[in-house]
Amino acid sequence: MGPSGGLGAGRLSSFVGVVCLFGYWQAICLFTCCDAVPQIPIGSIFSANPNASVFGFRRATINQNVHNKSFQFMGFEKSVSSANCFEMGQKICDLFTNGVLLIGADVEPPLITTTASYSSTFHMPIIIPSQSKRDLGFKTTDANTKYLVSLMPSLVPVLFDIIQFHQWNRFAFIYDTDKGLLRLHALMEMLSFRKFDVAFRKVNGSESMIQNLREFRDTDRHRIICDTNVQNTRLLMEQIPLLGMLTSSYHYIFLDLDIDKVNLEKFQLGGMNITGFSIINETSRRFQLLKTGLEILREQNRSVVSKMEFVSYRSALMMDLVDVMARTVKILIRENKLVQFEKRGQRSCDDDRFRPWGFDKNVLKFLKTVSFNGATGPISFDSFGERSNYVVRILSLFSDGMREVGTWRSEAKTRLKFNAGTFGDGTGRADFNNKTIIVTSILEQPYLMRKEPRHLYSGNDRFQGYAIDLLEEIVQKFPFKYKIQLVRDNTYGIPVNGTWNGMVGELVRGEADIAVAPLTIISDRERVIDFTKPFMSLGISIMIKKPQTTKPDVFSFMHPLSYEIWMCIVLAYAGVSVVLFLVSRFSPKEWYPVEYTRVPTDEPNGAIPPKEQTTNDFGITNSLWFSFGALMQQGCDISPRSLSGRIVGGVWWFFTLIIISSYTANLAAFLTVERMVTDIQSAEDLVASKDVSYGMVAAGSTEEFFRQSKIPLYMDMWNYMNSTERAVLMTTNDQGLERLRHMNGKFAFLMESTMNEYFSQQKPCDTLKVGQNLDSKSYGIGVSRNLTRFSDELTLAILQLREEGVLDALKKRWWFDKGQCHEADADSGSNALSLSNVAGVFYILVGGLALALMSAIMEFYWKSRSQSRKQKTSLAAAMRAKVRLSVTGENADLARQLHPKANASVPSTDTETTPVDKPKVEPKDGSQTEV
Repeated sequence: MGPSGGLGAGRLSSFVGVVCLFGYWQAICLFTCCDAVPQIPIGSIFSANPNASVFGFRRATINQNVHNKSFQFMGFEKSVSSANCFEMGQKICDLFTNGVLLIGADVEPPLITTTASYSSTFHMPIIIPSQSKRDLGFKTTDANTKYLVSLMPSLVPVLFDIIQFHQWNRFAFIYDTDKGLLRLHALMEMLSFRKFDVAFRKVNGSESMIQNLREFRDTDRHRIICDTNVQNTRLLMEQIPLLGMLTSSYHYIFLDLDIDKVNLEKFQLGGMNITGFSIINETSRRFQLLKTGLEILREQNRSVVSKMEFVSYRSALMMDLVDVMARTVKILIRENKLVQFEKRGQRSCDDDRFRPWGFDKNVLKFLKTVSFNGATGPISFDSFGERSNYVVRILSLFSDGMREVGTWRSEAKTRLKFNAGTFGDGTGRADFNNKTIIVTSILEQPYLMRKEPRHLYSGNDRFQGYAIDLLEEIVQKFPFKYKIQLVRDNTYGIPVNGTWNGMVGELVRGEADIAVAPLTIISDRERVIDFTKPFMSLGISIMIKKPQTTKPDVFSFMHPLSYEIWMCIVLAYAGVSVVLFLVSRFSPKEWYPVEYTRVPTDEPNGAIPPKEQTTNDFGITNSLWFSFGALMQQGCDISPRSLSGRIVGGVWWFFTLIIISSYTANLAAFLTVERMVTDIQSAEDLVASKDVSYGMVAAGSTEEFFRQSKIPLYMDMWNYMNSTERAVLMTTNDQGLERLRHMNGKFAFLMESTMNEYFSQQKPCDTLKVGQNLDSKSYGIGVSRNLTRFSDELTLAILQLREEGVLDALKKRWWFDKGQCHEADADSGSNALSLSNVAGVFYILVGGLALALMSAIMEFYWKSRSQSRKQKTSLAAAMRAKVRLSVTGENADLARQLHPKANASVPSTDTETTPVDKPKVEPKDGSQTEV
């Protein structure tokens, strides 16, 4: 089979197009006529659709022929199917027949194995630019690979160092050809003495791509190495957004060395981490020649580059491959070995008399000594025919595309080295300039609330609250872009069957980067995610429905003293009165003589002087009156004369002084303050109460506190709430509040004190925080373990905000300034007493007056009845006489009032003796009369 084209040279740049247009043989003929220089045949074999490799080979050959005066290359090109080993052998034999000096075979496995076999058999050095010999699994002791030289640098050591740097121990590996499987095998040999969990899958088309990516997502394999070609890499990029694998927890490493040429605009702000490699030295002269040649051919609309969008690394490798051949020829010329090549002539695979030439060994030896800086960086070979002393550029995704962040040098003491201040070393803030941080949160007042009406807002502007303000303040200190997403299951996060749910679960699985919410810092969460320094301190508290305010009733003046004290005062009053009566009864000093006034009688013998009598002021009635007067702070017109009576009076006065002073001191508060009476003041009251149930939000730090508590009281509470028949574990705080209001005082809700304080300030203003906090804890921002440095930056920002008083101002703004229950204003007008405050006093006054009137009426009736019996008259007549006496004040005899004429001369038969308290009156006739 003849060559598909020949290569020539020209002095003018426009001749490049002529060469490609008319073919290589015509150009060779022109140069053969002009310059008598050696014609060195070289061969190249390409797999199907080899546009980039063919372009690089032809462009490099033209460049060598244009600038080289000592020899000219005559190129032979062969194409082969990607998996036809028999055809590959035929192509190699065809090139043998053409007498080529060197062959470049840009083919994929398993054709490389066939290539190695032929090169070893016929001692023909063959350069393979598609794969490293070590990545293919070839050993240095394998004689079949002696004449096989690899121009492609090995990426396995680079990949190994990247994995070590990121401390991966669990990842996935995707490949699409046997080359990827061989590279994975070489990698696992390097990782064999370490514990690594690797899931590897071969992809073939979009269906298998989607299936495998979904599997990695669902099994939390967020570190994925992709050894795919450009087409499959683009297919992979199309599926990643559809599966939601865009967050910063996902880290993709692409072994396609053209990853920087793929359009990644969709992922530049998604937060995902993409690491790629490149071996192209874009500043080299050879790479610039490739770019210039591509531009010229694209202007001429050449079919060979009609589908080429950029200069591929395969073009650069073919450029360096031809340069390696050219430098090898120069060494042969310098060593005067090129004459042996001219004598060797053509060879055939069918020649049974074929014998290896020593010249072939010299070609291989000289080829391995070649060293220069090519389009793919430094080029040199070791004794095994493997690329050595090469440089791989480490790329990472930024907001403006893929950018170099470090290098890997095969011969350096520290092979992997990242640039300072860029993504990869974790030391600079530039890590997050190209990332959109995914913030997970939960709708919880006042931390995160939707703005109304909803249709007017989009993006982060949909939300408002303390968390939004906190984020904005942090961004002022540490700029970064963020996107807020609500947690899917509307929970905070606890481990369930070994898997975390809620916001913590999203951070663990990498579905979000940080959690800005009332997320409590607890040890279990700290084991799986990072936390910043606290931005708020709190504790578990008890919320109850606010009892109906108890307004002072008509007898509120009795509230300053308890009913027990009132009963004791009544008993003390009775006891003191009885004791005073007894001591006065037995004390001689309390008795004194009584003087009487002689009253005319009907006795025929006249008046008989009464015997001498004594009296005592402190009868039982006066004793009660004396004690009552002292209790009312009014005194009495009688007082004890004896020492014992005065002791009783003194201690009673002291007693009443203290009681009345205490009563007066408390009276104002009880008359002016509306009190709320509740039986629940502590956790002990909750446990002891049989009428009040209590609950909390499930799947949160409050539940974890009670679950893990070893305090008997809290253990009893957990056993009560965890009982299935109770159904007191709520999904949200709003659900707990609804039940608290619905139960009307028969349900208490255990929630964090900050939330308790907030809801107490919101309408309908019917909740109340009671008792002390049950524990002490803090809120912090949860950060995924993939962003440890980011956690440090957030902590620094929070500390600065705390020092500046911003955190306190934020809490005041959302808790109190926006509060809807201003009790202080309502109480400002409650100092003045209303009628309801003192109505009981008026009731007692009216009742006492009514009782006095009733007593007077009863006394009037009884006295009238008694007089009517004595005078043997009717009750009505006696009552008329008493009324006349009450109106006129005449103190005449009832019989005289009833029968004034009949009884005018009849002396009264009533004889009354009364103590004489008035002085004696002497009549005008000189006789003495007692009045």
